[in-house]
Amino acid sequence: MPVPYSSSIREQGHHDGFERRPPGRERGGRSPRVFAAGELKLLLLALIAEKPCHGYELIRQIEAMFDGAYTPSPGVIYPTLTHLEMSKMVSGDAEGGKKCYSATDVGRRCLQDQAEALDGVRIRIEASKRILREQDRPVEIHEAVGNLRRALQRHQDRWSPEEILRIRDLLNGTAKAIIDGPDRPPVSESSDD
Repeated sequence: MPVPYSSSIREQGHHDGFERRPPGRERGGRSPRVFAAGELKLLLLALIAEKPCHGYELIRQIEAMFDGAYTPSPGVIYPTLTHLEMSKMVSGDAEGGKKCYSATDVGRRCLQDQAEALDGVRIRIEASKRILREQDRPVEIHEAVGNLRRALQRHQDRWSPEEILRIRDLLNGTAKAIIDGPDRPPVSESSDD
């Protein structure tokens, strides 16, 4: 069933009325931000306090926290470590050409003072992980999900009780068919023939 669309969208050159945007990109072409200001610094400090480690190990630990959906770049990690070291929150000892970072007493006190903020960082990581996983969808699937969202937004003034049940059943049937996979026949609606 075609989704109605306005003439202004037609005039913009979108033949089917749906906006095309690369997956994982917000309006304006920017990727979603993973950490808010100060969050990476706090997370690194917490990881170092748990176990002294090298910068590369920290990169791998953060990557594991995101189930591989995000890997911080060395260009972000190492300047943050330098900042932590200059702030006397960590100390770095060179071992075989690599610096191993350890938390100082100042760093541990900072972590105690920022315990609530650190909990917030961990919650944000879980939310970011879900968002980043969505970016791994194939472009065609990402566009289809966006089309569904826009179709529901355009449908907003037509929510009769019957229509709510119809849309719910369509969405639930589609979700079940996706979960069941291609080997199971799709759920068909009963007809009153």
